[in-house]
Amino acid sequence: MAYLGREPAYGSFEKQSLTADGSTTTFTLNFTVGSSASIMVSVAGVYQEPEVAYNLSDGGTKIVFTAAPESGDTVFLIFLGIAYDVGTLIGTGAITGQTAETSVADDDLILIYDTSADALRKMTKANFAPAVTLSYSSGTATGDGSTTGFTINSGRAVADVLVLVNGVTLVPTTDYTISGTTLTFATAPAASAEIVFRYLPISA
Repeated sequence: MAYLGREPAYGSFEKQSLTADGSTTTFTLNFTVGSSASIMVSVAGVYQEPEVAYNLSDGGTKIVFTAAPESGDTVFLIFLGIAYDVGTLIGTGAITGQTAETSVADDDLILIYDTSADALRKMTKANFAPAVTLSYSSGTATGDGSTTGFTINSGRAVADVLVLVNGVTLVPTTDYTISGTTLTFATAPAASAEIVFRYLPISA
């Protein structure tokens, strides 16, 4: 899953073990936690009550015991909830609060997420693929009941010429073929039949 900002640096349920010296009451935690209830603490195997036996200080980076654990006792901590650093998030107002644009210039900047770098990047509109315009041109002919070959525009293939006879669309290759500038019908269009050749070029 992608994040806006930095991904969490670590997950939940991390552990830490300390050895008491009989006098120290404050220990530095390996991870920052949000509250004293976000860690499970045992001293010499005895569970300690949050905010009674210990509290947090320095923004959740240190644990402070009410009384120093005995010398040699093992202090074992399980982090149940870690304060994540997710960087600076982009709120919905960052978009919805802006002035609407009806056109985009080539040098306008657009925010994108670069999956290869796992980071936000900027691009200009000019870097995006150009718009594609589908344009048509057409030709017409009239059937006489016997002619099967008709001249069409050069440089065409059966896949990019749409043929209609009296408004009915024919099936390429089955109902007609193209060779050079000649379109050949499998069956001659009827006399007075209206034939439309629609050319389908795609230009950028």
